Amino acid sequence: MGELEDLRLETRAFAEARDWGRFHTPKNLAMAIAGEAGELVAEFRWLTPEESDGDRLTPEHRRAIEFEMADVLIFLLRLGDVLDVDLADVVRAKLAANENRFPPVH
Repeated sequence: MGELEDLRLETRAFAEARDWGRFHTPKNLAMAIAGEAGELVAEFRWLTPEESDGDRLTPEHRRAIEFEMADVLIFLLRLGDVLDVDLADVVRAKLAANENRFPPVH
């Protein structure tokens, strides 16, 4: 079992322990992903491209960004679990499709 699968199972157990399954419908999870992605974007609001560089962020700001990234991934893992989508497989399939659409520049 891979790390992504381990995380999927951990997020499932976390949700089940709190009886959140009734709220974790595909629609609600997709909306949660969008909301959390908005919170991630908000962490970069008003920063210049240079200020948004990982090396220039304060440790506190970097941690806030990391947690928003985690929130997006958690909800994406839950959506994949609820819809029985193997995210690793579909990412590989999408990369293969994009290989044809976007050939390497070298």
